[in-house]
Amino acid sequence: MSVFPVLAYVSAAVAACGCLQSFAGAALLRRFHMRERRPVTLKPLPPVTVLKPLYGSEPLLEEALESFCTQDYPNMQLVFGVRERDDPAIDSVKRLQERHPHLTIDVVVNPAVHGLNRKISNLLNMLPFAQHDILVISDSDIHVSPDYLRHIVSALHKPGTGLVTTLYAGLPATPSFVRMMAAGQINHCFLPGVILSRYLGRQDCLGATMALTRSMLETVGGLEALLPHVADDAVLGRLVRQHGYDITIADTLTWTTVAENTASDLLLHELRWGRTVCALAPAGYAASSIQLPLFWAALAVVFQPHALWAYLLFGTVWGVRAITAFIIDRTVGSRPVWPLLLLPMRDWLSAAIMVGSASGTRVDWRGQTMHVAPHTVTPPVSKQLSP
Repeated sequence: MSVFPVLAYVSAAVAACGCLQSFAGAALLRRFHMRERRPVTLKPLPPVTVLKPLYGSEPLLEEALESFCTQDYPNMQLVFGVRERDDPAIDSVKRLQERHPHLTIDVVVNPAVHGLNRKISNLLNMLPFAQHDILVISDSDIHVSPDYLRHIVSALHKPGTGLVTTLYAGLPATPSFVRMMAAGQINHCFLPGVILSRYLGRQDCLGATMALTRSMLETVGGLEALLPHVADDAVLGRLVRQHGYDITIADTLTWTTVAENTASDLLLHELRWGRTVCALAPAGYAASSIQLPLFWAALAVVFQPHALWAYLLFGTVWGVRAITAFIIDRTVGSRPVWPLLLLPMRDWLSAAIMVGSASGTRVDWRGQTMHVAPHTVTPPVSKQLSP
C-alpha cells in the first residue's frame, strides 16, 4: 500500500485544524476589539515616562512618533535615545519638539555599548533621564491610538500584574507586494495565533510594548539582565513570570510599520524572528505550522494529484482563509483585498521560513550578525565606545 494517500489524509486533517484555529483566532480578535472601546476609569492617572530607542530613519517614523505625542494623558515624558549625533532620527524628534512645545521631550545621545543587544544598550543610556516610576518601552516603528497610555497604565494597576504588553498588527508603509506579504504574515498568522495562545493560558511579552514600574525592573535584574539576549521582550517576560507576576495585555491595539523594500529584506526579517522564536520554544514554534492550512491543503494535492477531494479541500480551505483574513483586516483597520488571492503563496513562504529557522542560528539585526541559541546567544566581542 502506498504511503502517499495516508500522507494526504494527514495533511488534510492538519489543514482542517488550521481552519478551525483561524476562525477561533479571528473571533477572539473581534472580541478583543470590543474591549478596546471600554473607557478607562482609573483615577488619578500617575505620571509616565515613555522610552523610545531610535536608530536611523525609516518609513513612517515621524508618524509613529507623532502618535505618542498626541496621547490623551495628563502627565507624560518622552525620552528618545540615539547612539550618534548625526543620526537622522534626531531631525524627526526636533520637529516633534517644535510641534509639541508643551510636552516634556528629551533626547539622549550616547554611543556607549554595554553588551550584545544594542537596543538594550541604548535603553540603559536613556534610563537615567527617566523622571517617573512607570516606564513604557516601545519600539520606534510602533503606532498607537490616543488612549494607548490610559489603557497601559490601567492594565498595570490590575492585581498581580508585573508587566503590560500589547498586541500589534502590521501597517504597510506603502501598498507594495513585499510589504503586503509581510503584513499578511503578522495580521493573518501571528496576531490570531498570539491571541489564541493567550486564551489557552500562555503569557508572552511582545516587544511592541513593555510597560512596568522601575521597582519591578530592578526586581528582575534591571536592563542589564537583557543585554546578552536577542529576544529581550521574551526574556523580560520570563523573568517577570519567574517572580510570580502576570503579564497583562492592555485593551489597546498597536501597529508596527512594515518597511521591507525587497524580498531579501522580508526573508532576513522573518528568518530573524523565526530563528529567535525557534530557539526559545522549538516545540511551540513547530506546532504553529497549523497556522498554515493552505500549505497543508496543497500538500494533500501533491500527495493525491488525481483525487478530486484534494482539490475541493484546497478550494474550501482557501475560502475559509480568505474569510478569516478579511475579518481580521477589518478588525485591525486594514483594507487590503487583492492580497487575499496570494494567501497560498504566503503560507508556502511561511513554511519555507519555518524550515530555514529550524536549520540555522544566524540572525541579522540592523547591521549586526548574531547567533541565537536556547535562552541565550553567542555574541561577538562587544566594543565599548567612548562618549
